[in-house]
Amino acid sequence: MDLDPGYMLGVLPELLPYLPVTLLIAVVSMVLAVLLGLVLALIRFARIPVLDQIAQLYISLFRGIPTLVQLFLIYYGLPQLFPAMSTMSALTAAIIGFSLKEASYLAEIFRAALASVDRGQYEAGLATGMTRVQVYRRYIIPQAAFNALPATGNIFVSLLKETSVAFTLGLTEIFAEAKIIASSSFRFFETFLVVGLVYWVMVVVYSWLQQRLEQRLGRAYRR
Repeated sequence: MDLDPGYMLGVLPELLPYLPVTLLIAVVSMVLAVLLGLVLALIRFARIPVLDQIAQLYISLFRGIPTLVQLFLIYYGLPQLFPAMSTMSALTAAIIGFSLKEASYLAEIFRAALASVDRGQYEAGLATGMTRVQVYRRYIIPQAAFNALPATGNIFVSLLKETSVAFTLGLTEIFAEAKIIASSSFRFFETFLVVGLVYWVMVVVYSWLQQRLEQRLGRAYRR
């Protein structure tokens, strides 16, 4: 096997400058997905008429359509319907696409987390004179957030790896640059092995940070 470790070390500095683009897509998309997912989860948990049905349709639709198809619909399809969106950048389209996709999964995770909190705490909060908003903000949502943290972390790990398909929109992130380098050097195995290891390191670092966060938040629930 003709494996060139020297080439792998040399190609790494060429890939790292594009790492911030990957992280930007993942982090911004995750923040937006969490916000939208929480709204959808609260609508579904409260079973608000009409809005609940719309939320269910949204979740079913975005969970059922492949990510790549969604990205193409947003970047290439929407400007056809709305000419004003023709100036939308590939980065913006990628963030919108990933945000909408992951929000559909997070909505169900958050809904389950809300349902896992004892209903008696909600009733006890109302009995002490708190408003519904205060009960949710002070008691229900913090506990639900802790319960949802592991599954939410898995969604972010999946999203971090899924950003590699953004190259199909012409966006140059770390995987797209790896394809360019591999095509010019014909060292496909070494190049993609390096980019795979970079993704692996990012996942390991994030998993470690999440574990520390879970341990810190878990102190409040230890008896």
